[in-house]
Parts: sequence; structure tokens; C-alpha cells
Amino acid sequence: MELKAIRSPKDPRVKSGARFGGIFRIKCYDKHGNLKWEDTAKNLVTTVGLQHILDILFTSDTQVDPWYIGLTSATPSPAAGDTMASHAGWTEFTNYDETVRQTFVDARTGQQVDNDGNEAAFTISTDSSSIGGAFLVSDSTKSGSTGTLLCCAAFTGGNKSADDNDTLEVEYQFTAADDGV
Repeated sequence: MELKAIRSPKDPRVKSGARFGGIFRIKCYDKHGNLKWEDTAKNLVTTVGLQHILDILFTSDTQVDPWYIGLTSATPSPAAGDTMASHAGWTEFTNYDETVRQTFVDARTGQQVDNDGNEAAFTISTDSSSIGGAFLVSDSTKSGSTGTLLCCAAFTGGNKSADDNDTLEVEYQFTAADDGV
């Protein structure tokens, strides 16, 4: 039997592939526990995030555990080339009481990993704060510029406002699937 190398991902002989992606679900509660708003944000998996996935699968790169959830300020524009050291389309939102980004406490079911039931919680520290989305990174340092940026997302409904002592609960769900070709 002769094995032929596939030269390119665009090779017409390639008949299937895989998709990776995720979604953030964010709920904002006021200081009395009343739901103020909720939104979703479909993530963009960054180039360094995809490279990290491949490195774990096919080289001896170390798995990250845990990951951390961060928030973005208003009107983020995530791009494939974003890293924690360089992301011109967005800034990190840090006006919350917690001293670090919040831990993504994950559980895997089938082809999905999520933190449903263990949502990351952020206690907002400033009135009229504008929040635009969320991201997942390997470093817990609030405002840090190191670590692997797996993904970033902007809210589907645009920027949201939160006030002092509001709580944001952030759920993240990451899925791997055949592309259906």
C-alpha cells in the first residue's frame, strides 16, 4: 500500500477536518441578586491558541491547568493574531474586587469542556463600568501580558454596563467537532 502525503490543508483530497470553538455566557446580577442582563459571546480561537492545541497533541508541550477567565473593556475587536502581549483591538477590564483573573474550573463531557455549575464570578468595583466581552488565558495575573491567550470574544449584544457590587457570572463552553464535510 502506498501512502501519499497531503501537501496542504487546501488540498482537494482532504475530505474532512475538525472545528474548535467556544462560547461565553455572561450573567450580571445586582447587589440584591436580581438578574440585570445576560449575553453570549462566540469566541475567536487565536493563532497561538490553535498552536498550543496542536503542540499538546503532537509534541511534548505541557498541558495548561488551570486556565483563567478575564474580561474585556468596551467594544473589543478580537483578531486571530492576538496574544496577551499584543492585542490592539481590545483592553482588559480590571475594575473588579478580585485580585486575579478568575479560575476556569472545567469539566469534560464528550467533545465539550465547560465550567457550567462552577462559573467564574467577578464583583464589579466601579459604577457605570462598560464591559465588552471575555477571554481565556493561561496566566492569572490581572492586567498581565504573559501566558497563552486561547480565545477572546465580544458580546453579541454590544457593550454592557455594570455597577459597583454587581456580580458577573461567566460560563465558558469549548467544543471540538468534525466539520461535517
